[in-house]
Amino acid sequence: MPACLFVCLSGDKLWRLSSAPTCSGFIYSADFGYSITSPDTDYISFCSFRKTPLCPFLGLWKECSMLPPVKKDRIITQLPKCFSPNAALHTKDGFHPQVKAACQVQKTGTVSFNIAKVIVVGDVAVGKTCLISRFCKGAFDKNYKATIGVDFEMERFEVLGVPFSLQLWDTAGQERFKCIASTYYRGAQAIIVVFDLSSVGSLAHARQWLEDAMKENDPSSVLLFLVGTKKDLSSPDQLAQIEREAIRLSEEIKAEYWAVSAKSGDGIRDFFFRVASLTFEANVLSELEKSGSRHVGDIIRITDSTEADHAPTKRKSNCC
Repeated sequence: MPACLFVCLSGDKLWRLSSAPTCSGFIYSADFGYSITSPDTDYISFCSFRKTPLCPFLGLWKECSMLPPVKKDRIITQLPKCFSPNAALHTKDGFHPQVKAACQVQKTGTVSFNIAKVIVVGDVAVGKTCLISRFCKGAFDKNYKATIGVDFEMERFEVLGVPFSLQLWDTAGQERFKCIASTYYRGAQAIIVVFDLSSVGSLAHARQWLEDAMKENDPSSVLLFLVGTKKDLSSPDQLAQIEREAIRLSEEIKAEYWAVSAKSGDGIRDFFFRVASLTFEANVLSELEKSGSRHVGDIIRITDSTEADHAPTKRKSNCC
């Protein structure tokens, strides 16, 4: 079997499969990639290696410490502004003073690889995959391909000098795959509910998508974003009308509203920088609250999203 590198969907590490015959498992083919199971783990991970031959393997998960440097265009030094002050999680001009203090006094060797899980939900064909692809890959594919189950991207940032990453979980919008996708909702630090700015119906369904995602999460610890896509397809009058409804919904569900276009790229970078910044800030503040008297310089060692939080557990399904 050819050597392959996989991204582990739990914790803050990259993992690879070696040829050591210590456990057995199988790689199962799927249209979007492969799901990998191992009898020594209690989770299933979906990877995007589409050309790997379908075959059983004997292997061992080993930690791989190789991490590429953060790209220069992924460095955040200031808190990005919100899209609309009328529908924002907060309208402050900068990061919380305690967060800035914790980052300024960090010591060499105390900074760990911090990570937050972000799930992206919404109706089929609203542009969830294009939204993620435009930011992570800088590309827009006009040929529609439905996500099957769950897809996954990891995007690395440096926020106030501290390494931080977003796990972006692209979930299927089709009803027949909702059962699979919902098993990956647990442990999210942020939920992005996506709707089509040219489709009033997709906005009407946003509330239900949020309710489904919140069943697996603590409402007090999750940041919510309501994102309208395909801004380029809406006329000014249509956009103004649906935005009024979207902002009203955002206020009701306490979410931050954004309008973007994956085709033109309008608003994409600003939006994801905002998501990364607010989740980073929330994680540090949460750890500060839990840490009590610990030295502020050690707070950046947080791993708010623990391996247990990110490892989707196998569960019996009632609908698949």
